[in-house]
Amino acid sequence: MKEKPYQRPLGELIGRFFPYFKKYRWVLILDLLCAALTTVCELVFPLIVRYLTDLAINDIASLTVQTILTVGVLYLILRIIDTAAYYYMADMGHVMGAKIETDMRADLFRHLHILSFSYYDNTKIGQIMSRITSDLFDVTEFAHHCPEEFFIAGLKITVAFVILCMSNVWLTLIIFAVLPLIFICVRFFNHRMRETFKESRQQVGEINSRVEDSLLGVRVVKSFANEEVETEKFDRDNNLFLKIKGKTYRYMAGFHCTTRLFDGIMYITVVVAGGLFMLAGKIEPADYVAYLLYVSTLLTSIRRIVEFTEQFQRGMTGIERFLDVMDVAPEIEDAPDAEELVNVRGDVTFDHVDFRYSEDGKPVLSNVSLAVKAGDNVALVGSSGSGKTTLCNLIPRFYELTSGRILIDGKDIQNLKLHSLREQIGMVQQDVYLFSGTVCENIEYGKPGATREEIIEAAKLTGAHEFIMELPDGYDTYVGERGVKLSGGQKQRVSIARMFIKNPPILILDEATSALDNESERIVQESLERLAVGRTTFTIAHRLTTIKNATVILVLTEDGIVEQGTHDQLMEMRGVYYHLYQNAV
Repeated sequence: MKEKPYQRPLGELIGRFFPYFKKYRWVLILDLLCAALTTVCELVFPLIVRYLTDLAINDIASLTVQTILTVGVLYLILRIIDTAAYYYMADMGHVMGAKIETDMRADLFRHLHILSFSYYDNTKIGQIMSRITSDLFDVTEFAHHCPEEFFIAGLKITVAFVILCMSNVWLTLIIFAVLPLIFICVRFFNHRMRETFKESRQQVGEINSRVEDSLLGVRVVKSFANEEVETEKFDRDNNLFLKIKGKTYRYMAGFHCTTRLFDGIMYITVVVAGGLFMLAGKIEPADYVAYLLYVSTLLTSIRRIVEFTEQFQRGMTGIERFLDVMDVAPEIEDAPDAEELVNVRGDVTFDHVDFRYSEDGKPVLSNVSLAVKAGDNVALVGSSGSGKTTLCNLIPRFYELTSGRILIDGKDIQNLKLHSLREQIGMVQQDVYLFSGTVCENIEYGKPGATREEIIEAAKLTGAHEFIMELPDGYDTYVGERGVKLSGGQKQRVSIARMFIKNPPILILDEATSALDNESERIVQESLERLAVGRTTFTIAHRLTTIKNATVILVLTEDGIVEQGTHDQLMEMRGVYYHLYQNAV
């Protein structure tokens, strides 16, 4: 049986959401004041009708044209005030809701950027996109209407109750006795609707993930002629979404039908009980007419709350899914006394380092000890899964060590501020990621605010300037989604130019040329060699012929570092490296 999604208590959700109003408290106060003014207009109308009816029944001579016109003018003035108040609510109230939504989205985006790699290893990007976009759409309406609707309804119910009690206490108590039954039904359906709304949002995230996965891999899909396969997978997710929506609408139908039934019960109660009280002389005809109007106002208020309930639950679901992400604590944070890493030489030390991706997972690195001097070129070789990339990812602290220490210039990286640590480390990877934008913007990403001259100089150092100038718009050429308009070698050279302009003292090259053809590899390799000069460099090697001049070569297997030395030393040992090299050439 599928486990129902956990629901946070309503009080917790409202309590966590309420601080977002603080910034706009004066807008909210004025909005509620306008809501009170619009309510006054509705509550005064039955009193006017009662007054005129009473005059007509008891003293028709006093019901003059002047009296009627005076009442009419007063009510018109109230309506003008009501219109102005309503305009403010519709305008500034909605703007306030949109600003709160914007603030929440900004907070969520910032929080996502401090979460560790492990979060993204286990979470679909489509689900994250759903939470940061569609989940917060309903918050605008919720943030605006929630205080407004409940304030207006509370005011109307309270004032109507007092005025009705003044006319006839027992009839009022009979009518208000029906309200608890309405709220019990509302609570039942609210709970069910919130469950289905959350399921619906979850499934929207799955659809987003499916679309993103399929469209980003559209070239692979077409190359395998698997359009039908992708369509079938999408149809499964889409039909499941339809099924969830169907369940949602069934609960909504039951909800609205039940409230309509109680609507009718309250009306007939007023007509029958009120009629009997009037026959018994317990209520005056004028009071009875006013009673009917007030009950109509009361039921309108209840109906508005009922109609708002759907929007309320959508808002609550959006807030809940927002908090689900905001409550994920980053696994890696700055220590309270963390210091800035400045004036880096580039000494890197691994001191008995152990690492595994989860507590119950298999060890990836065990008891690794290594001392790298500033300016050394360290090459890492070994079979896939031996921990080469993991070892390099631990230096910028993308993952937390299981035990041991990593030191840079003698300072434990766990005692350094993450931002300053990662500013000193540059990574060039096999899978190059270029942002949607121009060539210039992608190079500038290494040093935001860099001048055009600096960008061009970095491109020249990587041998990228020539091909960039041949592009349709030169440095202002749009590279496409993930850089699809450039070849693999061109993308790699742009990423290296990005690293040149960053100019980090420590460099990590993760199989940066393994996916390139021979000519592109030669050009990129020359660029990398220029980039590595004077820097502490860790190179994860794909082709062993490119690392013969490394200061030290580390050979990793599942047992850890099994060999280390220069190329000549390792060849003389005739061990693991020797056999790897012989097979490679």
